Amino acid sequence: MPSRRGSLTLLILALLAAILVPFAIWGARFDAALSLEGAREWMQSWGAWSWAAGIALIVADIVLPIPATVVMSAIGLAHGWLLGGVICSVGSMLAGIIAYAACRWLGHGAALWLAGEEGLQKAEMLFARHGGWLVALSRCMPVLPEAVACLAGIARMRWRVFLPALACGSVPLGFTFAAIGHLGQNEPAWALALSLGVPVGLWVMAARVMRRGRPEN
Repeated sequence: MPSRRGSLTLLILALLAAILVPFAIWGARFDAALSLEGAREWMQSWGAWSWAAGIALIVADIVLPIPATVVMSAIGLAHGWLLGGVICSVGSMLAGIIAYAACRWLGHGAALWLAGEEGLQKAEMLFARHGGWLVALSRCMPVLPEAVACLAGIARMRWRVFLPALACGSVPLGFTFAAIGHLGQNEPAWALALSLGVPVGLWVMAARVMRRGRPEN
């Protein structure tokens, strides 16, 4: 019996819809509730656990329309650029790991139904060739971090490539927006440039290190 035909495009559209629908329904409410000051006040209501509350908000962005960069700025405002940067980086890393792991181990059946074997093979080839760049650069984009991390899991991207790429995107993002909050600047023009440019440089270096570490045949 021939296998059901699907497509990689259908799988991508389904992932984007799963992310965008909550934004369309609840996005305005979350934006209003989690302004810079609102997010800081909510986190500080947890007292000594405010750092954990901040990480929880960043991770919740996987399934809820959380304005993650605003939360990161609020973390920087509350904890300073250094500790805030660490907290934000950990939150972004944890969000990526959870999305990747969930889709790698729980989403394969649904992905196969949507994309078919041929579509999944295309996803695997895409992430085998360009997965590092996709993961690193997606972290500073709206919507894309969750979708790319999920696709990386579905495509069974190797952990030893996914984690360094995730760090190359998450750490600059976390420290940039923590610094923005600490300095009291909401939307500086250089934020996007830093969040894009630094991951590129870091991933170039990380890719070279990983290539040197491969055993020769």
